[in-house]
Amino acid sequence: MRIISFSADGIRNAAEKGFYDWLSEQDADFICIQDLQCSEYDLQDEVFFPQNYNAYFFDDIDGKANGVALYCRELPKAIMTGLGFADFDMEGRYIQADYENLSVGCLLAPAAETGNAEQQSRKSQFFDMLGGHLQKVRNKRREFIICGNWQIAHTAADVQDTELNSTRSGFLAEERQWMDELLDNGYVDAFREINSDRDEFSWWPDGGRDTNGWRTDFHVISKGLQYSVDYGAIYKTREFSSHAPVIMDYDIEL
Repeated sequence: MRIISFSADGIRNAAEKGFYDWLSEQDADFICIQDLQCSEYDLQDEVFFPQNYNAYFFDDIDGKANGVALYCRELPKAIMTGLGFADFDMEGRYIQADYENLSVGCLLAPAAETGNAEQQSRKSQFFDMLGGHLQKVRNKRREFIICGNWQIAHTAADVQDTELNSTRSGFLAEERQWMDELLDNGYVDAFREINSDRDEFSWWPDGGRDTNGWRTDFHVISKGLQYSVDYGAIYKTREFSSHAPVIMDYDIEL
């Protein structure tokens, strides 16, 4: 089973850069896209609704920012939008497809400008709630794959310049500790199961791909799937946004 995750910086811009042409060659079972920056209603071209996929969207309430989409080759039993977080759900941050024993989620975490205490506090509030939610769903008789832009680089191996970024939002000590605790309590960073390289980055916040790379685009999976990871790669040959698509293959049948 192949799952592709991609943070688009605006899905129409990514489409103009050839994202959907590339996607048609990937034979993915699921495609998780974050940061659409438009509403589903704005997507009138059939390119945004590839054949052989069931397409689901969850928009920001204003239809201008955020937004997530989930393309499923096999029809899900149910689609869940939001996480039950009243202050965040209408921002179009999460959508999930449920199958018999597996759920695939698409997540766009809130960002914060470095030095903006109010935004950082709100981001921390979201992650506190998300951590509680992820521990709660561990009790369900199903496995989870949650793909997306987590807005956190976990370890020094996930940031090209640790000195430059040590005080920047996304690489703060408390954010990295949050990810430590998540991965110590029933979840796994799927990409790191098969790739330990220190130069694998998926986001370049300052533009250009020569300096200051970050890996913030994760597939976080429940521990029961740890040994199902077959392959992982970050596609960097072509640029569709400031983020690169993450491609993961799993030995899983729905």
